Amino acid sequence: MVDQHSTLRAQRRTETQRKIQAHAVRLFTERGYDNTTVTDVAEAAGVSPMTVYRHFPTKEDMVLVDQHGRLVAERIVASSAAQPLVRRIGNALIDSAATLTGASQGDDLTAGKRFLLARLRLMISTPALRAKHLDNHYALQQAIVDALGNDAADPDAAFHAQVAASACLAALHTALVRWAEDDGRTELADVIAKALAAAFGEDTVKPATGIASSESRGRAGR
Repeated sequence: MVDQHSTLRAQRRTETQRKIQAHAVRLFTERGYDNTTVTDVAEAAGVSPMTVYRHFPTKEDMVLVDQHGRLVAERIVASSAAQPLVRRIGNALIDSAATLTGASQGDDLTAGKRFLLARLRLMISTPALRAKHLDNHYALQQAIVDALGNDAADPDAAFHAQVAASACLAALHTALVRWAEDDGRTELADVIAKALAAAFGEDTVKPATGIASSESRGRAGR
């Protein structure tokens, strides 16, 4: 019974957090980030400002908080440690992006895509969010390094993991900006795979949908 109550509380917390964030992103987009207060978001979400702060300690967090780090870490942990670092990280970034955006039907954007696009546009256009995003970048890099499970006592292994994570995240950032500028007309996973291939070579990561040649697919499968 205790476990059931804990699960229900966690579900309610997640639902409240998602509702607050959805209203925050909508208001920031409609009114402007600087012109929208935490009180405005609380009123729109039907909660108190204190509840907003319990879920999002800062105003920036209402845009920046997401599941990306957890999804990437889970996929890295599930991957084979025998693979090169960049392949493990790159494939995790591609897979998590596909999960976050969902599968689109024709030219229609999924709810996940529309929400991510709105968040990315805010991050790109708002100086305060760009600065805060750097903190999230470092946090994601550390989550990736931790998920790789390298021996922390080996300075060289830790350094290699940090370099690989940082390089992959640089490619990810470029892909996200390109995808936002393109209004999400292409699959985000494809854009990320293309960016990683440009940085590290087509054989470094598995091909996403529709961007790799049949020859590179054959090589990746071997």
